[in-house]
Amino acid sequence: MKFAIITNDLQYGIMHKHEKRKKQIDAFLPGLLDFLDAARAVQTPVIHLQLVIADDDPRARGVEFDYPPMTAGTHGAQMVAEALAPTDITIVKHKDSGFFETNLDATLKELGVEGVIICGLQTHICVQTTAVDAYFRGYRIIVPRDGVFSPRPEDTDKALAWLEWYCASIMNMNDITACLTHGHPFPARVAEPVNA
Repeated sequence: MKFAIITNDLQYGIMHKHEKRKKQIDAFLPGLLDFLDAARAVQTPVIHLQLVIADDDPRARGVEFDYPPMTAGTHGAQMVAEALAPTDITIVKHKDSGFFETNLDATLKELGVEGVIICGLQTHICVQTTAVDAYFRGYRIIVPRDGVFSPRPEDTDKALAWLEWYCASIMNMNDITACLTHGHPFPARVAEPVNA
């Protein structure tokens, strides 16, 4: 089974929202970057989802969320440079899920991908919605517990517990890297399916 890695929102406006967030990201990001490099080394596709908020979305005016501008052309919407490699694919999204009105599904099918490894920010929002939408489309879902981030650890814990119960295998990045590198199958999901 061929897998691809999908990152969510590795962008300046989200990752560097304020000084506290920046410090949290500075502790989180190096491990994720190493994980992406290891995946690229074995030709696993890396796809970045870039949140660009439409000008007519209330979020663009800071009405609903206290984020720096994330509209097209703003610094906040730009991908963090160190996360990108020439072989990567970037797909712009306008909502939390990477599948909502994007060509992500078509891109995965074109690449022959049957499973996705979803990482990045934030675990309880974009990672969770993208994982569920991938599941609805028949993909095998892997989420690295140490490759996702929410500012509040309890939000990550709740999201991972729910994803494991509903649709995803939750693993460490090192174990995922070992499976990708050595061609080992990923372990079966631990939790019972929701309809069991």
